[in-house]
Amino acid sequence: KIQLFKNFRSRQSILNITNLVFENIMSNELGDIDYNEIEYLNYGANYINPEEKINYAGKAQLHIIDLKEKEEIYYKEENNENDQEQDEEEQERIENSVLEAKFVAKKIQELLKSDYQIYDKKIKNYRKIKPKDICVLLRATSVLAPIYEKEISELNLPVFSDSSDTYLESMEVETIMNLLKIIDNPMQDIPLVSVLRTSIFNFTDNDLIKIRLCDKNSLFYEAMMKSKISVDNELRHKIEEFINQIQKWKEKEKNIPLDELIWEIYTDTGFYNYVSLLPNGDLRQANLKLLFEKAKQYEKASFKGLFNFINFINKVKKSSGDLSSAKIIGENDNVIRIMSIHKSKGLEFPVVFLASTGKKFNFQDLNNKILLHQDIGIGPQYIDSDKKIEYSTLAKEAIKLQIKKETISEEMRVLYVALTRAKEKLIITGLSRDLQKSLENKNKLLEALKTNKSNKKIESSIIAKYISYLDWLELVYEYNKEKGIEDIIELYTYNKKDIITELKKEENEIIDIKKIIKQKADEVKIEDDLIKKIEWKYKYIESSKILTKTSVTKLKELEQSNDIEDIINIAKNKRKLQSKLDKKPIFIGHTNTITSAEKGTLMHLCVQKLDERKDYTKEEIREFTENLMRRNIISEIEFKNIDIEMLYNYTKSELWKELKQAKQINKEVPFYINIPAKQIYDEAEEKEMILVQGIIDLYYID
Repeated sequence: KIQLFKNFRSRQSILNITNLVFENIMSNELGDIDYNEIEYLNYGANYINPEEKINYAGKAQLHIIDLKEKEEIYYKEENNENDQEQDEEEQERIENSVLEAKFVAKKIQELLKSDYQIYDKKIKNYRKIKPKDICVLLRATSVLAPIYEKEISELNLPVFSDSSDTYLESMEVETIMNLLKIIDNPMQDIPLVSVLRTSIFNFTDNDLIKIRLCDKNSLFYEAMMKSKISVDNELRHKIEEFINQIQKWKEKEKNIPLDELIWEIYTDTGFYNYVSLLPNGDLRQANLKLLFEKAKQYEKASFKGLFNFINFINKVKKSSGDLSSAKIIGENDNVIRIMSIHKSKGLEFPVVFLASTGKKFNFQDLNNKILLHQDIGIGPQYIDSDKKIEYSTLAKEAIKLQIKKETISEEMRVLYVALTRAKEKLIITGLSRDLQKSLENKNKLLEALKTNKSNKKIESSIIAKYISYLDWLELVYEYNKEKGIEDIIELYTYNKKDIITELKKEENEIIDIKKIIKQKADEVKIEDDLIKKIEWKYKYIESSKILTKTSVTKLKELEQSNDIEDIINIAKNKRKLQSKLDKKPIFIGHTNTITSAEKGTLMHLCVQKLDERKDYTKEEIREFTENLMRRNIISEIEFKNIDIEMLYNYTKSELWKELKQAKQINKEVPFYINIPAKQIYDEAEEKEMILVQGIIDLYYID
């Protein structure tokens, strides 16, 4: 056994408080384990003697937030027959949990900002605390872990939750799943509105209200289609872009695998890059990658398609609850960890926050109609159908007592694990409904034990009356007040209203600071160098407007316009025109006439297909063009618009004769050349180069 230095009180305080709790509570034989056979904790690590100036661990801390409010108590006394609804109680419980999470996050922030020192066994000396030195332990993580993660991340602190039950409910995955739902079927109001409100489409609350006011009774998608007539141009443009984008993805979904569609959504929207800028961006990106991988795996199964994948995810939500989150951190990543007490077994952290200790133990299974026990057997509920009554049998009551006893015994083991995870600093937090009344009741029960000097520990009958970790810790604290428990643990109590006021005050202080900075900016004399920085302009601003890559066609157009903006506008207009042509439905047939540009393209195609080694007659050229039509290379209307005479004259020209004698003929050859930008743009720098691409229709080597 390696003994610590006697004056290193931080490690001792953790061991002392754990041993004290063990001595008073855990050694009671409530379960099937004899705790008297378990040895007390011994010092297991060697530490150097800290200098006096080092701000090291110190005592363990117990922080209790008192939720009692005078108005609330008065209301309950006057209306004790009208209990609140279950959903309201649940909402209140979550609100209180958020308050405790804010409190814990604030304590962590204060700890990281301070010059707090912890012992690093790698360097064998003390160093400043880092986020990875801190762990937040919770009894259950399914509901609370996301709350604590959110509050800690809002303070811009790196955090990772070990909870695997919130993957499908994470913002990034839910957004993409909602988008997939409306690609499959836009007649779903909740997914549709939630997607419109995201950063992908940037509809504001006012935009959504304007759309709904156009038709208050129909589905939101129908109201959106109707609203295009009456809304302003900006909103109409948003709606059209949204509809076009959804239609594009809907068409893609028919032709490409689901995983490719999902990745295309990531790239088209920029959503994958966007989430990387949010708190825990790496984890959010990993979650999106995981969704892509799951879609890829699903496509390999017998069921395929978007509709079936959405149904699969919905079934997972209803049955097993969720999928596992992506794992992106390792042992040495510098993040605050949030995990359940069960998962922390075997691990140690320099600083541990044991949070939510005021949560009651889960005895919901005791309310089942039938109880089962491996030793006692079956305990049914007795139902008297004649008298229309039911009540518990003796067997059920016996099993209920035994299960409760075993549950409390198991909770003792879990508390033992939680108290022994900290290496240097243990901070415990909890919520109390009425702290003063709770402590008074505990003191009354403990008075008899204090008078009896033979009692060294709290009796199991008293322990069984309380069903939360905080109650047990309060019992130990009150029972050992006279024995100097203040030397190993410090008790701090807070009022709910005071904490809320303090948090709001801090938010207001931030706003006030911004106002002061704004006011002072006008009063303070701005120096010359600051003016230069404000008025600074990029030296190569004109070069940034020049196209770095262009084509021969665009250069020909540029000859008619020396304005850089003109050539950019020409390119934009051509893209818009091409976009409209691409959207032209296939089933709409051509008219009997074609444009001059289409005729030119048609003749170009014929010249490309002609064999330069042959001597054509007019009839052979007609047969050649008919063959193009039969092979569906050209349509019947295009065939009728081919100038046979012009093609015939081409085959009788001097150029054709030279082609017949050529050693080598090349057609449709792409080329790339670098030319000085100065040759095209007068504003360009001397060293600027432009990459010009084009296709040589035909050249020959004689």
